[in-house]
Amino acid sequence: MNIFGEHILTGDEMQWIAEKIQAVEKETIGEIRVNIQKRRSWKEKHLSLFDLALKNFISLGMDKTREKTGVLIFLLISEHAFQIVADEGINKKVSPDFWESLAGNLSSAFRQEKYYDGLCRTIDEIGVILKKEFPSAPGDTNELPNTIVLS
Repeated sequence: MNIFGEHILTGDEMQWIAEKIQAVEKETIGEIRVNIQKRRSWKEKHLSLFDLALKNFISLGMDKTREKTGVLIFLLISEHAFQIVADEGINKKVSPDFWESLAGNLSSAFRQEKYYDGLCRTIDEIGVILKKEFPSAPGDTNELPNTIVLS
């Protein structure tokens, strides 16, 4: 299977990413989502990449987590671009340098067309910081689905 005519991820790889997210989230109160969008809608043409990712972050309910610990990895296929958006609870504890380093590593993987590997490494790295700063707590539940969102 390919996404939108681009050979980005197979169906199996999408399932494995969802399982990886689930495994990471078992050890943290954080919530991770991957959203892959083919192209901007006409109404989105004026938005910056960050604003478009933030719009999707909100529409996916990621701003509604109890501890404000959502992280979205947003890919915009038509522009060969991505944005990582973290909620305010995370940004209070995680430095901008971490996100810049993470984006650099993901960008490098994408340039080599290693989409699956890049996403898995990024999810793992997000998991490390979430486990450190936001470990799982009694009564924690999975607040958001782990499946990749295609739009």
